[in-house]
Amino acid sequence: MEQVSDALRVKHYSYQTKKFYLLRIRRYILFHNKRHPKEMGGEQINAFLTHLAVEEGGA
Repeated sequence: MEQVSDALRVKHYSYQTKKFYLLRIRRYILFHNKRHPKEMGGEQINAFLTHLAVEEGGA
């Protein structure tokens, strides 16, 4: 998470955007039972996005 935060800071993303991205990443990791994102691929991304769209109404 620190690497993502640093990358967003270097790219001058706003605080709110950075906060939103980090929240989504955290939720993605928790959705997949705390697996590291390097262990996952497109199938897991699709499952998470589908969950957001269907189960949470796009939240």
